[in-house]
Amino acid sequence: MTAEAASAPLIEVRDLRTYFYTHEGVVQAVNGVSFDAMEGETVALVGESGCGKSVTSLSIMRLISDPPGKIVSGEVMFRGEDLLLMDDVALRNTRGREIAMIFQEPMSSLNPVLTIEDQLSESVTWHQGLTRRQARERATELLEQVGIPEPERRLSQYPHEFSGGMRQRVMIAIAMSCAPKLIIADEATTALDVTIQSQILDLLKGLASQLGVTLILITHNLGVVARYADRINIMYAGRIIERGATREIFRDPRHPYTRGLLRSIPRVDQARGQMLETIEGQPPDLIDLPDGCPFMPRCGYAMERCADGFPDETAISETHRSACWVAADLDEGARA
Repeated sequence: MTAEAASAPLIEVRDLRTYFYTHEGVVQAVNGVSFDAMEGETVALVGESGCGKSVTSLSIMRLISDPPGKIVSGEVMFRGEDLLLMDDVALRNTRGREIAMIFQEPMSSLNPVLTIEDQLSESVTWHQGLTRRQARERATELLEQVGIPEPERRLSQYPHEFSGGMRQRVMIAIAMSCAPKLIIADEATTALDVTIQSQILDLLKGLASQLGVTLILITHNLGVVARYADRINIMYAGRIIERGATREIFRDPRHPYTRGLLRSIPRVDQARGQMLETIEGQPPDLIDLPDGCPFMPRCGYAMERCADGFPDETAISETHRSACWVAADLDEGARA
């Protein structure tokens, strides 16, 4: 491998646009998203519900239902190949073996009428050509790897016999089964309580580090990614409006929306009885997006210029960018 290839991103999303064509109009769910992830890196996509995070992940995997959805433009370069241009056979061979996805609801992601063994064995049988006996041994190994006790006995059980946290561990085991290079975790801890969330994320991050897997975490919770992500991309209204190393985003947020998200997180040093700050207003209608900055109606820094067009990215540092006209003027003294 050349030095140039070694330093290239494992995956690079370029100007991705995914729209949904409805009777009410065209929903611009993903509207020019660009980001990348290096080999072995953990990158997060963060934003409130409806900002386009999950649609971005489904677009990467080409799992958008058509109709009504359609990936209208962009590139998703994975190891030098554009996933959006792959034929169906090549794409099937890439999914599961090279790229795996953990969906946000294990209750509905696992098939209720198939045993855990059947669901763990499917991918390794298809992609690695294992015999039934070999697949069972691999399934047992995977359950043990994700911390499920008595793995051999558990293989014959069904999803309803597992708790929510254990079902999510099974989902992680399925994702890890073919040793993929990239795992996309779409709100993988949403339905779990706080303690189990931490256990699942520790497990996922630990396995990714141990096996050298690139991880894309998709969540609405900045607090969740604080200790797990190397870099964070903040999404709003189908766009990435701020990006940077995790420490930079938390230490010196330069977009008003990012500051609002950070101020809404409870802090241990917060005075008892003090109310959490909120971001007033509602996200824009993705069918009728404004010409300017979509955050303008909710922004305390809004000015006339914000209505003229979407802001260019301002470079705060080599790795930190913010799509806000006043990003350079927001100093650290006003950080969340």
